[in-house]
Amino acid sequence: MLNLDTHVLLYAVAGGLRPAELRLLRNDTWSISAIVLWEIAKLARLRRIAVDLDDPEVVRALARLHVWPVTREIARESTRLDVRGDSADELIAATSVVHKAPLVTRDRILLHSKIVPLAAAGE
Repeated sequence: MLNLDTHVLLYAVAGGLRPAELRLLRNDTWSISAIVLWEIAKLARLRRIAVDLDDPEVVRALARLHVWPVTREIARESTRLDVRGDSADELIAATSVVHKAPLVTRDRILLHSKIVPLAAAGE
């Protein structure tokens, strides 16, 4: 099971994946951290994206994903990462560490981690 960060999930929904990401995601099941839902809502509220979490198509797409809750263990692990990003990215990365779910991300900071299991999408 792969753990998608917010932007990769949005690229997937919008058809903006790179070919290597598309191949990677096609061959595995998807999951997200619960904080991704908050990030989508926040980005929509700020009008940076046009996604409505109540849209029936969005609801159906999200229903196919496994959503990892933000737990005490994930919160603790987020403070032990070897990279620093924004708080949501740290929780997403810590979710991958705790659940050993490779993270699919384009985030340059997270890609430098030696702790976070990263999915190898290649280019």
